[in-house]
Amino acid sequence: MTTPSSDSQPALPTMEEMSARYDRFVVDLFGVMAYGELSAFERMSSDARYSPTLHDRAVLGRMAVAEFEHYETVSGALAEAGVDAEAAMLPFQPSVDSFHDRTRPADWYESMMKAYVIDAISNDFYQAISEYLDPASRSVIARIRTSDETQRILQDRIRVALADDPRLASRLALWGRRLVGEALTQAQRVGIERAFLGGLLGSGESAEESTALVRELMATLTKAHSKRMSQLGLTA
Repeated sequence: MTTPSSDSQPALPTMEEMSARYDRFVVDLFGVMAYGELSAFERMSSDARYSPTLHDRAVLGRMAVAEFEHYETVSGALAEAGVDAEAAMLPFQPSVDSFHDRTRPADWYESMMKAYVIDAISNDFYQAISEYLDPASRSVIARIRTSDETQRILQDRIRVALADDPRLASRLALWGRRLVGEALTQAQRVGIERAFLGGLLGSGESAEESTALVRELMATLTKAHSKRMSQLGLTA
C-alpha cells in the first residue's frame, strides 16, 4: 500500500461539503440578521419615550413594527429550512446586546441618528452580501431591507432638528462617527468569530483573499456612511 507523500496537496472539498458549508454560513447570516431585527424592534419601541411629540412617537412606533415584521420574515425563512430560529440567533445575542449597551442614545436626537445610521448601514450590508447568495436567500433579504421612505423620513427629521438647533451638529456628527465605528468593528468581529462573512464573500478563495474581501466591504460601507453624513451637512 502506498502512502501519500508529505508534500501532497490537500484534497479539494466535494460538492456536498461545499454545499453544507454554504448552508451553515447562510444559517449564521440569517441568525445574526434575525436577532439584529428583533433588537431593533426592542430598541425603537424603547426609544420612542424620548419623542418630543406624539407624531414623532407614532413614527418611531411604526418603524418598530416594521423591524418586528423583518424579524418574522427571517425567522420564518429559518423555520422553512428546518432550523430553529432561537438556536440560530443565540450565538449572536451577546455581541448584539453589547453593541446596543455601548450605544445607548442620550436623547431623542441621538435616538433618531442611531436609527438612521444603523438602518442605512444594514441596508448597504444586505445589498452587498445578497450578491453572493442564492436566489431564495436574496429574496428574503430584499423583503427586510428598510424602505427608501423610512430612510427619507429619518433624514428629514434630523435635518429639521439641525435647522432648529445648529449646536446639535457637532454632537450628532461625533455620535454618528461613534455609531459607524462600533457597528463595523462589531460586524468584523462577529464575522471573524463565526467565519460566515468571509466564507460567503470569499467562497472558493483563500483565507487571505476572503479577509481582503471583508475589508473591502467594510471600506465600502464606511464610504457610503460618509456620503450620507455629508448630505446632512455633518462631518463623518
